[in-house]
Amino acid sequence: MQVKLFDSELQVMNILWEEGDLTAKQLTQILNERIGWNKNTTYTVIKKCIKKGAIERIEPNFICHPIIRREQIQEQETTELIDKVFNGSKSLLFASLLDKNKMSASEIDKLKQIVKDLE
Repeated sequence: MQVKLFDSELQVMNILWEEGDLTAKQLTQILNERIGWNKNTTYTVIKKCIKKGAIERIEPNFICHPIIRREQIQEQETTELIDKVFNGSKSLLFASLLDKNKMSASEIDKLKQIVKDLE
């Protein structure tokens, strides 16, 4: 199932992925503390996530349960980025990351291990 989430919806999802199921009230409190959202904004975004099938509303107490996994969204967003910016080429993305950023020896070792595991 493909679900396109906007930045505001990802804010809500990230909290649910980190914390697990929460009531809408708890989400409102956390989002108010972290980014200053008011109750109406939070409830609007929660309802959008429910409509898209990203969150399930469980009663009583309007408990928000994430239906989609973080890894699913990460994979979708990465694929979209590769298709849009790198003409579908994973190797161009990889080369861009390596060329544009200085990497620590630890990061290079991790990448080598990832490539080795793929072989």
